[in-house]
Amino acid sequence: MQNVKAQYLKEERLFDYETFKEAKNRLESVLQDTHLIHSPIFSKESENHVYIKPENLQTTGAFKIRGAYNKISKLSIKERNKGLIASSAGNHAQGVAYAAKLLNVKATIVMPKTTPLIKVEATKNFGANVVLYGDCYDDAYKEALRLKKEKGYVFIHPFDDLDVVEGQGTIGFEILEEMKDIDAILVPIGGGGLISGIAVAAKAMNPSVKIIGVEPEGAKAMKLSMEHNKLIHLDAVNTIAEGVAVKSPGSLTFSIIREYVDEIVTVSDFEIMEAFLLLLEKHKLIGETAGVLSLAGLKKIKEKNKKIACVVSGGNIDVLTVSSMINRGLFSRGRIFSFSVDLPDKPGELVRISEILAKINANVIKLDHNQFKTVDRFMDVQLEVTVETNGHEHIKQIVESFEKEGYFIKCL
Repeated sequence: MQNVKAQYLKEERLFDYETFKEAKNRLESVLQDTHLIHSPIFSKESENHVYIKPENLQTTGAFKIRGAYNKISKLSIKERNKGLIASSAGNHAQGVAYAAKLLNVKATIVMPKTTPLIKVEATKNFGANVVLYGDCYDDAYKEALRLKKEKGYVFIHPFDDLDVVEGQGTIGFEILEEMKDIDAILVPIGGGGLISGIAVAAKAMNPSVKIIGVEPEGAKAMKLSMEHNKLIHLDAVNTIAEGVAVKSPGSLTFSIIREYVDEIVTVSDFEIMEAFLLLLEKHKLIGETAGVLSLAGLKKIKEKNKKIACVVSGGNIDVLTVSSMINRGLFSRGRIFSFSVDLPDKPGELVRISEILAKINANVIKLDHNQFKTVDRFMDVQLEVTVETNGHEHIKQIVESFEKEGYFIKCL
């Protein structure tokens, strides 16, 4: 793992400091500066010194412009004239579309039918022809390969391509240029292109830096591949992080990750929602579900007092999903608590409930007094309450306060 200047795979490609420096210069005109942002909240929660690499601030809303532009800019005039085809769950689509527009090349993008509308419309707005096909990335990928063969297009792979990997690696180059003594870099994993580039670039500059990949529990193809030392294909994926919902990781990226990545951890959808909420609330930054994987992965880091960079890989998320994520994140972090309690059907019971909640400083958001949900219409009334709380310890105090008064509540 230490010999990062070794010749690379079948193409005998040399990835070293100068390689990524040249790629950075090639991309300079199309990138936004995404300097590291220190995060007091994530530092406190993880007991480390956490810095955010905000790739959600790129023009296309994600890091993918790096690999796409790096790849397309290296194509010959003959190749460009054939037109481009790519498959993507969203961010690679926008990267290819934007890069193609800048370089005056025609592009067709195949996207799953489940792709959020914001990503489909953004891709079209960059001038690409969009084809919606299949239910996941792998379906779109197969259709893109069919169109490539039929139309003679040049295929721009979202991750399993050395030029794409090289472009994504400029993120690692920038992190180490800005903070040479960084101890670890956490990176989201889908197909593996992002972490492959970052790992090689970072270790070319500092071989001791630790590279940690983060996958959703419902789409951990790369982690399983590492554990079995061979490529593993998932029959299905199930995660809110649709941007990394990949059934089959890349063979090229698997080879790179096996050599340069130190560890892969997995996170739950609840942990992703919590990370999303904290990033939004404390940093006023919006990260998509796949984009905040690295921040969610901080909970799995055992080391303390280390300098850690977390790559927030993208922020393309529609407003309705943002609203849903906020609500689910609030519930997950114990900031909202919903419960029901059966009350005797007599005057004064609602007042007692209000008094209990007021004493424990729980602010009522919603209340539903329903006489028809209980078995005995004349004995009990079911009260459903949603309150604003200050965390799980506060919720515990609410439950205990009700029990002291003879009420037993059920969580909803």
